[in-house]
Amino acid sequence: MTVNALSSTQSSRLESLKAKHTALSTRVEKIQNRPSSADSYLRQLKKQKLLIKEEIEEIRRASTA
Repeated sequence: MTVNALSSTQSSRLESLKAKHTALSTRVEKIQNRPSSADSYLRQLKKQKLLIKEEIEEIRRASTA
């Protein structure tokens, strides 16, 4: 099922999650490129990114059920 088949609430949530995921990806890349990156902060960002990705997949699965 495509994004068009999602409810407007699901579609809005999906777009919001995608934007957050992209923003986190950018932050992770910037931090990794710094010589003195804080490992614990980087792990925290990556965990947030993974949780968002999992939520995106849940919304997609629910829309095809």
